[in-house]
Amino acid sequence: MGRAFEFRKARKMKRWSAMAKAFTRIGKDIVMAVKEGGPDPDANSKLRAVIQNAKSVNMPKDNIERAIKRASDKSQGDYKIVLFEGYAPHGIAVLVETATDNNNRTVANVRSYFNKCDGNLGTSGSVEFMFDHTCNFRINAKGLDVEELELEFIDYGAEEVFEDEDGIHIYAPFEYFGSIQKELESKNIEIISSGFERIPQVTKQLTPEQSADVEKLLEKLEEDDDVQNVYHTMEESSSEE
Repeated sequence: MGRAFEFRKARKMKRWSAMAKAFTRIGKDIVMAVKEGGPDPDANSKLRAVIQNAKSVNMPKDNIERAIKRASDKSQGDYKIVLFEGYAPHGIAVLVETATDNNNRTVANVRSYFNKCDGNLGTSGSVEFMFDHTCNFRINAKGLDVEELELEFIDYGAEEVFEDEDGIHIYAPFEYFGSIQKELESKNIEIISSGFERIPQVTKQLTPEQSADVEKLLEKLEEDDDVQNVYHTMEESSSEE
């Protein structure tokens, strides 16, 4: 199996933020999708993808509809995606994706987390190159053959296709999201969820004590409401602690 499979396995075993955090994150995604392409999912492929993700984490239908209605209101501010790059202790590269409506607040908060945890906030481009920016899809495996699907979707940019208990997963470079989504929809293949991830090209193994130092920073970042995702080059265990 490739890096995407190992990356997903490790992240899946790691505890995720509370459901409320997931709802907050998706709520922002809905706002950004509606502001960009309008409130009609049939005419807005990004919004369709976000709604699928909302359903995959059991976000109530009423919450989704309210979020779309709120995002359609001209008084609702938009969110800007801002990327932060730096180093945690022990030379671990950290990439932080934020969605913010107040950049000054977000910069100050992220910088304070790095400083308090003996890390260093870097400049733009300092660690981003260490990660592959990928898109991914999780689809319903019923009636599908993984090998046939892989051969078919190579033409649409897929680099890894594999199956686990959650369904079939397709990973491809970031820029192929639209073409893969369009082809899956044209074949009426059910997309359970989709998104983007940054997979480290190389990971570094640390001692338990060193890992604990890095985790302090990761936890502070993940608890911040402006933070959407945190990626790093520390090797993660694929078994639960």
